[in-house]
Amino acid sequence: MKRLLIIPFLFVSCFALAQSSTELLLPDSLGWKLGSQAYTFRLFSLEEALAKMKSIGLKYVELFPGQKITKQGTATTAFTATAEDRALIKKLLKDNGIKAICYGVVNGKNEEEWRAIFEFARDIGIEHITTEPPMNQLETLDKFCNEYNIRAALHNHPLPTTYWHPSIVLDQLKGRSDKIGVCGDIGHWVRSGLDPVTCIKSLKGKLLAFHVKDLHTFGVKTAHDVPWGTGVSNIAGVLNELKQAGFKGYFSVEYEYQWENNLPAVQESTQYFMRVAKRINAGN
Repeated sequence: MKRLLIIPFLFVSCFALAQSSTELLLPDSLGWKLGSQAYTFRLFSLEEALAKMKSIGLKYVELFPGQKITKQGTATTAFTATAEDRALIKKLLKDNGIKAICYGVVNGKNEEEWRAIFEFARDIGIEHITTEPPMNQLETLDKFCNEYNIRAALHNHPLPTTYWHPSIVLDQLKGRSDKIGVCGDIGHWVRSGLDPVTCIKSLKGKLLAFHVKDLHTFGVKTAHDVPWGTGVSNIAGVLNELKQAGFKGYFSVEYEYQWENNLPAVQESTQYFMRVAKRINAGN
């Protein structure tokens, strides 16, 4: 009888090991959370994207407007989604054990659209909205952040877009509430010829989250993604600086290359992130 119990026991043990091998458990003391921008899997529905994220142990997602919710359907993750479509989004998130923490990059044309964005974010449980609004809308944005108790993070695309340089962002944040901060896009800083570590130093205290990219070349707008730690973005240096700065927040993988099959590169990147984070936390 005892010999017969060995096979099921081994099966259960192996299954448990397979499950635990994909879990991304960052040290609690860092206060860091690693997820993915759903845009990384923009060729797929949200349903498919969440399944991909789950398969490599990611627990957080940044939704973006316009992704089909299911492969068969036509409804999208636009902030104008119906109550029924929002319920489906929340069900998919729950079923996959993934929390939607950010939404963007999204802008409102007027106060009516901004309110719709914030209503969507509140319904889904979003903690901050990633945005690149016209500068003359920042007062409106600040007002809604305080009304809904949801943060907004100013995002940078490459030169010559509105918020491409940290000094521009800092100037626009003067006099604003602490509900508005920064989502630093590391890859776009690199494309603009900016050193990410220097950018982080200048934005200390304003950073809420990151879109993380490692690129194959510096200062070139057309530079493409490579697995983290193999490019020029100095991801290890970025993480070390953030530890020194006491940053607590979210990192979203935004891998915009090899769109049809980028999951292996995303997994390689997240594993690199985990190794570096654990070394940093251990003081090595």
